[in-house]
Amino acid sequence: MSAVEAARGPFGEAAPVSGAPAAVARATIAKHSKSFALASRLLPSRIRDQTAVVYTYCRRADDAIDGTWDGATDAAPAPVHPFAALATLRAELDTIYGGTPSDPVLAAFQTIAHERAIPREYPAALLAGMAMDVEDTRYTSLSQLGTYCFRVAGVVGLVMCHVFGVRDDAALVPAARLGLAMQLTNICRDVVEDWRLGRLYLPDEVLAAHGAGGLAGDLGRSRAIPRSARAPLAATVRELLDLADDNYRAADAGIPALPWRAALAVRAARNVYSAIGSEIRAHDCDVTAGRAVVPTSAKLALVAAAGARTLVAWPGRIFAARVHVPARILHAYEVGLGRAS
Repeated sequence: MSAVEAARGPFGEAAPVSGAPAAVARATIAKHSKSFALASRLLPSRIRDQTAVVYTYCRRADDAIDGTWDGATDAAPAPVHPFAALATLRAELDTIYGGTPSDPVLAAFQTIAHERAIPREYPAALLAGMAMDVEDTRYTSLSQLGTYCFRVAGVVGLVMCHVFGVRDDAALVPAARLGLAMQLTNICRDVVEDWRLGRLYLPDEVLAAHGAGGLAGDLGRSRAIPRSARAPLAATVRELLDLADDNYRAADAGIPALPWRAALAVRAARNVYSAIGSEIRAHDCDVTAGRAVVPTSAKLALVAAAGARTLVAWPGRIFAARVHVPARILHAYEVGLGRAS
């Protein structure tokens, strides 16, 4: 029996997260992502807490770069220059994989990373994505945007494969595709918010095709998006949402490889996030129409639909192989933005 198997127990149970780290993690996911918090409630309690810790680590990194972290842990990064914040995050990652973190949430993530054999390459890729924000990367092509989406979201899907315990390495690409789809949805929803932060993730090659090439050059000149750019932005958002839908469909192929409650939670999150894209389309993809929100009643209906779909697939799980730690390490070039076949 391997050390990882021994840590899990005979039926692959996750080690519990207890005390302050669990409380902070649950509070963080509840505050910052109602969609993920809702989906996580469908998980077994131990996996739910581990999922919340992973979310909190990722959120902590993102907010440290933006200078907005408000966590309650002892060593939470104070608002500092983004380059300094990035250096701190990289030093913390070294400690997670080779030392003894003093911060309880980082210590909890270290335990999960060890017990679930999460490759260091994945959180390192996340920080590489944070570095693209720090460096004010301008996205000229879909390929370049794909690298960013893989780093900040695709690798989160790969980490969750380890947390959930997948039974097939072939599920890794669909997991990364789901992260890409969700990140594309985020990008389309947050164009105005990102603009105000001096960021534009919509790639110039797509903007140019719709008559707004070079729009990134206007960043910082005004807090308001130029009126002349609204129609090209809407067309660009519509194209990226179509690409997100392609990736949602590609991701669906990996859901049957998950344990059934993980499959239910992932399908619920996938449905809710996909519905955000539908809400954006309902407003003609106008980026100035306000933040797209899926009503609670609609979310509950989408969760119910996820439950029905998962139950239909249940008979095929009776003879499913036992879960195992994924052997592959996936890289951005293996995923790209991709399209469903």
